[in-house]
Amino acid sequence: MARSRHADLVESAVTAESPVPTDSEIVLSWRRCSGDHHVDPRSSATPHIITQTELTLFKEPVSDVLLHAREEIDRLYAIVRQEDYVVLLCNREGVAIQHRGDEAKAEQFKHWGIWLGGVWSEQVEGTNGIGTAIVEQRPVLVHCGHHFRTRHANLSCAGAPIFDADNKLIAVLDVSRIDLGRSERTHGLVLAAVTASVRAIEERLFRHSFRRAWTIAAAPPQTSGAGLLLAVDDDQRIVGADRLAREALGLDETDLLSGKSLSAFFHYDRSLFRRSNDQDSPAQWIRVDSESAWNVLITPPLRTSKELRNSEYAVIHSRPRLSTLENLSAETIPTPSRGGLSPAVTRRVCDYIEGHLDEKMRLDGLAALAGLSSDYFARAFHQSVGVPPHTYLLRRRLEHVEHMLRETHAPLSEIALATGFSDQSHLARHFRRWAGVSPRQVRWSEGNPSVQGNPLRKSNLAE
Repeated sequence: MARSRHADLVESAVTAESPVPTDSEIVLSWRRCSGDHHVDPRSSATPHIITQTELTLFKEPVSDVLLHAREEIDRLYAIVRQEDYVVLLCNREGVAIQHRGDEAKAEQFKHWGIWLGGVWSEQVEGTNGIGTAIVEQRPVLVHCGHHFRTRHANLSCAGAPIFDADNKLIAVLDVSRIDLGRSERTHGLVLAAVTASVRAIEERLFRHSFRRAWTIAAAPPQTSGAGLLLAVDDDQRIVGADRLAREALGLDETDLLSGKSLSAFFHYDRSLFRRSNDQDSPAQWIRVDSESAWNVLITPPLRTSKELRNSEYAVIHSRPRLSTLENLSAETIPTPSRGGLSPAVTRRVCDYIEGHLDEKMRLDGLAALAGLSSDYFARAFHQSVGVPPHTYLLRRRLEHVEHMLRETHAPLSEIALATGFSDQSHLARHFRRWAGVSPRQVRWSEGNPSVQGNPLRKSNLAE
């Protein structure tokens, strides 16, 4: 009798013959299922479960998602397992390609379709947490009678779409359970947990995709969950933005293809992008349009072959940081140094160095560029950048040498001249001291990926 009443309610909503106490988004989904997909709300057919062979084929295109979602799926299941939920990771067609659930109840879950291999698109099963999240492209809670098919009226599903680094929907994360009269409020909390897990997965995917770039996590203070992600190159041109960054900053594909400057959106210290260590750098930046302060965490790129080829290291590098932004305190964020160069002068000097690495540079010439005496300039530069001018210049030359060794076939003699060294032997002496290996070893190992040689052991080039 209850099943018949549910089917009557669905059909009334679809034909708009009578008002129904149901969310308008659910009604719109019901109408899609009836008018576009011709799903029968009274059908008692069991959900379709694909074969193991089909499952393998569906998994292959989203292998990166499976890798980076694993830890978040385990964490989410640890939260919901006591309430008999099943966690499902589905591809964008609504096929469950990964799951966590009580194996002792596997047959029961398979009967309801909430198990590995279940197909939950709206076209197949009507309104549900997975398929409707795909269509709506937003988190969706479908509780019991909100399902289109009467057969699913004892299920509760909370699903949220996962977007990749290019802002394309790539998967859905869902938690479902067989629900017999339990509170809908509980499912609202579960949907919040699913949404948080999705955000962490998206951050991992973004950081992995832009692992060769500088990654910026940014959010206004005391704004929980509103963080955005940007990726910039060494010149602070924006090369990647997640969906929240695109919305908040008004970025489109044209901006990303043209490499719009980070300075169009934030006032910041460029010296943060010239640090040679691999540690995150906290900072506080000012939005250009609103003069509001934002908490920022800057993650350096992976640069060496060892870092890029080591999958475990790459996974660690991709760990989520957005959730830490609201906890960045005044003590965490370094206070801008006093007595150093202004950001504008630091930028002018460093940009000049970058453009003249092949030329001889004297301290008094750089000081004149800053309008200061040589002694005062040397102290101020060290305070602003972290190393003396001649150390910074040598480091940038050696980093450029490493780049040319890996990316070009130029002879060492040409590389030496192009980077400001007097000859090949002068270059080799400084490079070995800095990297721990000779230039020839770097080039040879780059051409032989299977070689397990020593990694670059870069010194700080300190005084």
